[in-house]
Amino acid sequence: MKYSLEDQLGLIKRGVEEIIPEEQLIEKIKDSIKNNTQLKVKLGCDPSRPDLHVGHGVVLRKLRHFQDLGHQSILVIGDFTAMIGDPSGRNKTRPQLTLEEAMDNAQSYIDQASQVLDIEKLKIVYNSHWLNKMNFSDVIKLSSHYTVARMLERDDFTKRYQSEVPISIHEFMYPLAQAMDSVHLKADIELGGTDQKFNLLVGRDLQREYKQDPQAVITLPLLEGTDGKDKMSKSYGNDIGLTDLPEDMYGKAMSITDNMIIKYLTLAADGNDEIIKMVKSDLNDPEYNPRDAKRLLGRTLVELYYDKDQAEKAQEHFDKVIVNKNTPEIIPE
Repeated sequence: MKYSLEDQLGLIKRGVEEIIPEEQLIEKIKDSIKNNTQLKVKLGCDPSRPDLHVGHGVVLRKLRHFQDLGHQSILVIGDFTAMIGDPSGRNKTRPQLTLEEAMDNAQSYIDQASQVLDIEKLKIVYNSHWLNKMNFSDVIKLSSHYTVARMLERDDFTKRYQSEVPISIHEFMYPLAQAMDSVHLKADIELGGTDQKFNLLVGRDLQREYKQDPQAVITLPLLEGTDGKDKMSKSYGNDIGLTDLPEDMYGKAMSITDNMIIKYLTLAADGNDEIIKMVKSDLNDPEYNPRDAKRLLGRTLVELYYDKDQAEKAQEHFDKVIVNKNTPEIIPE
């Protein structure tokens, strides 16, 4: 590997919430450098809907960091697990998708993920390829590795149980199915949002049961929407979509609350330490207008998902239509 341990850790740790355990991650990186081998870095995604936003981009960009460092990036399309429905962060049972719905969404997901990831270096797999082959005997054996008490340790299940909100048996199977992905792939590292922490740790536990070296877990913060309140979601109307037009992406960035500027620059715009330090200093200056930091955010976002020319045009459009109150040349119907 051409990158030192320090260089790799510097990029890997940027913007992350937690590394479990960090000591193991360090040892894995040291071994990969010593033996000139790639680490298998896994990111699972259930194609529950076709639209992605910059909140999804947070974990995708972390996977891109591993690509840039020369490791093997694996995108697991959860076409099978989407038919179960991820219970993470849910106060009720998630609707189950058909395989056809999951596959339609999956193609859209891959197309949009390619705006962040290097598709040429990306391994894309579908977990139905191995989970569909399990028979009922296999499922019984798999479920024997975990207890109901352990499942109820997860916060969302605990709240639903205490509130007497039904928990379906198939929801208990979701973390185990996701963990089987790690076993099948022999993953070294798994990425996910903080809401996925329980599922990722089940993967570590199950790998031990199957006599594998357990994966290191890296969680990333969930990004609030432009309202600064709820988690970013198209259903809440507070998202910045990966397929938004450049001027819309820029305009939405300008609409975020001031207290979210640093978080967006760090997570959504992948700002480096130098930029974050500079903006933090600027925001502490009472003479500084936070609008200027949002302009930097808007340009950076558009440049990430489009290019520099589109970023400049998006800013010009915003200044003309919003700041100077001029009528746009094209008025949407």
